Amino acid sequence: MRRSCLHEPINRNFDMKTLFTMFLLPAILFMSCAGPTLNGADQLEDYHHLFKGKRLGIIANQTAVNRRGEHIVTLLRRMEGVRVTALFGPEHGFRGAAADGQSIAHDSLDGIPIYSLYGASYKPDSAMLAGVDMLVYDIQDIGARYYTYIWSLSYIMEAAAAYHIPLVILDRPNPIRGDRVEGNVNDTSSFVGRFPIAVRHGMTTGELARMFRGEGWTPECQLTIIPMRHYHREQWFDETGLPFIAPSPNMGNLETAIVYPGMCLLEGTRLSEGRGTDIPFLIFGAPWLDSRALSRALNGAGLPGVVFKDTTFTPRHIPGKANHPKYENRLCKAVRMHVTQRDHFFPFETALRVLYETKRLHPDSLTFRRRHFDRLAGRSALRRLLQNQADWSEIKKEIDYGRTAFIEKRRNYLLY
Repeated sequence: MRRSCLHEPINRNFDMKTLFTMFLLPAILFMSCAGPTLNGADQLEDYHHLFKGKRLGIIANQTAVNRRGEHIVTLLRRMEGVRVTALFGPEHGFRGAAADGQSIAHDSLDGIPIYSLYGASYKPDSAMLAGVDMLVYDIQDIGARYYTYIWSLSYIMEAAAAYHIPLVILDRPNPIRGDRVEGNVNDTSSFVGRFPIAVRHGMTTGELARMFRGEGWTPECQLTIIPMRHYHREQWFDETGLPFIAPSPNMGNLETAIVYPGMCLLEGTRLSEGRGTDIPFLIFGAPWLDSRALSRALNGAGLPGVVFKDTTFTPRHIPGKANHPKYENRLCKAVRMHVTQRDHFFPFETALRVLYETKRLHPDSLTFRRRHFDRLAGRSALRRLLQNQADWSEIKKEIDYGRTAFIEKRRNYLLY
């Protein structure tokens, strides 16, 4: 009987040509065959049968493009036997030109109505869906619980169930890696955290939709996900080969997305998170801040993958990007953060350390917008610990609240 190859004797007389042929060449061929990442929009022709004969309602914004930069609406309108009858836009609008929190009115494109899902209602009603046989969702997420596009999706899923309309999701990468989970799980419910997930959830939009439905957080709907090809969870967005299109006015690049799962917390405090500058979330400050002392404290805290430098900035009103930001037209003493090793950087912990050290230096000046901070933090416990200047070890415990259980639950819904 022939022995298993696992037990074959090793020939130690390989020459380099044999080594290349047996090991290196197959590896190179495998990598070349794998090819670049293809998102859902890159594969529409392979799924023509899903859309043929349908009147489509498309939920999208400016990020809904394929690798060649062609928008999903253009792609589906030119598909044989397909009609696009309604369009829907999330926060920032279908064109992505509205500032955060700005209510958006209905609009149209070439006679097709564009309904806002960030105005009078978060959910399409029967009138909006009257001429729709199928809903198609294609929006790039950023990988953080606060980012509202995934919560718009949850309301779309409710509407799809209520009106018995099939929903197709074109999946896209988690730009800040799909294998990293960080931060607490919320026990509050709002439009910056409707269901209990970790701050940095490590999931794609399609996977989140599976979780929303599978956990019973949204009603059962007819859900189809067009998965990506050649996507690996450990990839950062700039490793996929896909074009980065700013998903919102203040999310201009991947560097900003990397820090956002933490630095967004500053919105709920008297610290400016840098809105009204060219580098929001990467810079923070206030007129009353001792930025030199804070940068020294943060650099001495041993936070991995990041360094801090003191600087200044003056927030300005920027239409469509920063509507009258905190400390508008006032000089702010500030700290600029530089992520030096993104694989070792923890944005949520880092942001809480920023607040911890700021509170220590300015116990009276650093105050919280209680309701907003608690919505972002997901729980009131973090704010109370910071306000009471608790020991850092107590805050560290709260950072991981619910994370282990979420990771276990999350496994059931992963596609990649």
